[in-house]
This record gives sequence, C-alpha cells and structure tokens, in this order.
Amino acid sequence: MSPVCAEFSIERVTQMLSKKFACSLSLVAVLGLAACGGGADTADTGAEDGTDTAATEETDVAGTVTIDGSSTVFPVSEAMAEEFQLANPDVRITVGASGTGGGFEKFCGGETQVSGASRPIKDEELANCNEAGIEVIEVPVATDALSVVVNPENDWAVCMTLDELNTIWSPESEGTVDNWNQVNPDFPDAPLVLYGPGTDSGTFDYFTETINGEEGDSRADYTASEDDNVLVQGVEGDVNALGYFGYAYYFENQDRMQSVEVDGGSGCVAPNEDTVLAGEYAPLSRPLFMYYSKAAYDEDPAVKAFIDFVVDPANKELVAGTGYVPRSDDQYAETKSKIEAGETK
Repeated sequence: MSPVCAEFSIERVTQMLSKKFACSLSLVAVLGLAACGGGADTADTGAEDGTDTAATEETDVAGTVTIDGSSTVFPVSEAMAEEFQLANPDVRITVGASGTGGGFEKFCGGETQVSGASRPIKDEELANCNEAGIEVIEVPVATDALSVVVNPENDWAVCMTLDELNTIWSPESEGTVDNWNQVNPDFPDAPLVLYGPGTDSGTFDYFTETINGEEGDSRADYTASEDDNVLVQGVEGDVNALGYFGYAYYFENQDRMQSVEVDGGSGCVAPNEDTVLAGEYAPLSRPLFMYYSKAAYDEDPAVKAFIDFVVDPANKELVAGTGYVPRSDDQYAETKSKIEAGETK
C-alpha cells in the first residue's frame, strides 16, 4: 500500500486532519516517517493504519500525485487523498501547504501537479504558468466561511462590524490602534493582540481586499504565519487576542476559541454551513479551489483519477467533514462538464 505523505510534523498532521481521521493516523504517522523520504517531516497514512478496506474496490491505477498550496484548502486535499488512497493503493500522494502564492510558484515551476488555492489565480501567476507551457484548469472544491476568532474568555467581541474590522486591520492602524477600546468605546481598556495569515496566503489576500478595500493592504504589526495552527495556539493563549483564518480550523478547534459574528450591514451573522448556504454570511464567504495541469490530467492516469474523485458528488461528505460547505450536485456536474471539455483558464 503506497503512502499519502504530508509535509508537516506528526503533531501538525494530527492537528490538521479532521477528527474523523486523526486518531487512526497518530500511530501510523510515526511508523511512516521514513517511507515518504525527503527533508521535511512526513507521514504515512496507508492501509497499515488498521482501516478496514475489505469493502473498498481497488483499482489498478498507479503513479504519484503531488499537491501543494493553500493551508486553508489543506484539510480538503488531505481528506480527499486519504480516502482516494483506499481504492488506489498504488498511487502515492504528497500534500504540502506552503500558502496559495507559494503553491502557485511550485505549480507553475512544474514541481507539483495540483495546487490548492483560497483565492483565484492571479493574472501574473497564470502568465507564469502559460510561459512554462502549463495549461491551468480551475476546480472549485468547497465554500469557506472565513472566520474571525477570539479567545474563549473574550466576552465583549461577540459581534463586530466591517468598520470595526477595518479599524483593526487597516494599514493606518499600524502602531496606533493597539487597544480594544480604540475599536469600540464599549470594549475594555485592554491590549489588542493580533494573529493572521502571512502575505503568501490567499486568505490574507481575500480578507484584506474585503475588509480594507485592496488586496494585500494591511497593517503589518501582527503575528503572521502560514501555519494556521500557530494562529490557533496564539488566540487560545491570550484573552486579548483576535485572529482570522479558514472555517475548517475554527471547526476543528471550537473548544479552544470562539468565532465572532460579523455584521456586514444586515445584522450579526455567525459563520456556519447554514448561513453560508443562505448567503447570509457576507462578505466573508468565499470559494476554495484546486488547480491542475491539463497535460497531467490528460496524460497521467493517477492525476486524472484523483481529480475525478475530487469532483464526484459522492465524495462531498469528505468536504463537509472538514467543516467547509460542499458544492451542490448541479455545481459538481457543471465542473465535470468543464473538465471533460478541457476548459482552461
């Protein structure tokens, strides 16, 4: 049985995977470190984890699929890879999370075949791919309720307006807005401690454009990390902390923090599946993507089988298991039609 490998420490893997998989993977992660090779810590999540695969109809597809990109999309990529592995034991999948921007650099450089992204590919990134002879196909895989989170002991920031979030995160606030009562006079006289994604993150791009009006337009005096679990730990450890990241990380760590309801102009709305589907959690709902090489899909049976697996509505519960909102059956059908037609970006 070939491994699914993740470019993270053992602790990172068990934290990032959904609760559905974490317990069964903790031991096999230790056993599989050598199996994946390479310089970074990796984890083997093959059938040796004790999963009952007797009912799984195995295929004769073989090969390697290399995925990198958004840490926000990572839980979807990993869940899909884990389940795909069961039916395709001769396919080896590696999943990394260097950020949306870092992922596109690797993808356009020919280092990966699939790239997760929490925002659409930029024109300059697409141009880099095209110059390298890589035809890019975009696949929406889920909808995210980008979440603003605070420490569980925070009893004042229950709901925040877009203006208040702008007051916190605008470039003009750097070095000047450092207390909660500067955001809202009803908030306490307490230091404002901020955590957020790094500038290579698609989540950073989306949030700053939505809240501050321009992509990448943000204060810089906050603790930044491409590793969302660093942000989780930071918010958990400080009563005065506030951060933001993809909903899957809040969903997985609800006992360690609380989400802030967001007032986008129509009242306070909490991030969850119901409010996303109803179009109420606005404007912080957003699509998540995988991008892949058309040539890899056309010429590599392993890549084709994996992408077909991702866009099969029968597997959308894997998306739901991460906390993100699956796409509708009609949307899956539309995506499959575009794939079959070979529609590129």
